[in-house]
Amino acid sequence: MTSISCEREGAVLRIRLDRPAKLNALNTPMLEELLARVSDASSDEIRVVLLTGAGRAFSSGGDLSGSKTKGTVIAALEVVRAITDLRKPVVAGVHGPAAGLGSSLALACDLVVAARSAFFQLAFSKVGLMPDGGASALVPAAIGRARAARMALLAEKIPAATAFEWGMISHLVDDAHYQDELESLVQALASGPTMSYGWIKRALGEATLSALPAVGGTEAVGQAVLVRTDDFREGTSAFADRRPPQFRGR
Repeated sequence: MTSISCEREGAVLRIRLDRPAKLNALNTPMLEELLARVSDASSDEIRVVLLTGAGRAFSSGGDLSGSKTKGTVIAALEVVRAITDLRKPVVAGVHGPAAGLGSSLALACDLVVAARSAFFQLAFSKVGLMPDGGASALVPAAIGRARAARMALLAEKIPAATAFEWGMISHLVDDAHYQDELESLVQALASGPTMSYGWIKRALGEATLSALPAVGGTEAVGQAVLVRTDDFREGTSAFADRRPPQFRGR
């Protein structure tokens, strides 16, 4: 089981992170399946992709259990590149947390519709890691270097209303109207000028995300170093024990 659900409904491809008991924590098999499903959207019959999460969260980020996580950093970047390179609109529907890699996936999408109760968090430094999944390019492209540094270094939870004010997300919706607004947007895109959308995505990507490949490489190297540190071991141990970590800088 890869914990990815997918269904085609007319011109809409609906992809759902479907591991609600773990708040849709992402491991390598999930990311590989997600990549395959995003690749399916290259079909001429698909005109828009909707990415959501099951249960109480969009995604809590990478799975810190250590199970089935080999190659996660590279797999995550491949999914992000597939989303940004796809010549069709991809919409993220976010409720609850979009943390760590969950934020990367959401911000890779062209439009992000967030319920007011949602929040975004680059939580990597809490366990002695750095942002990955292209977040080091995606976040500053959306909100600037200073705010991106604040998110990455301090790992603050950013409420959806603040994310909207900062320009991180495109739509902020009251919880009671979230599903209706999300569906209305998806249907509008599904009946829109798909070729026009593709060229718009290409131009915006060249303007704002040209550094994504190089940044992704730096993230992969950095994470490979950081997972061998004492701070990472302490961070994951503290996370499992639900206690504050005691980092020593090594």
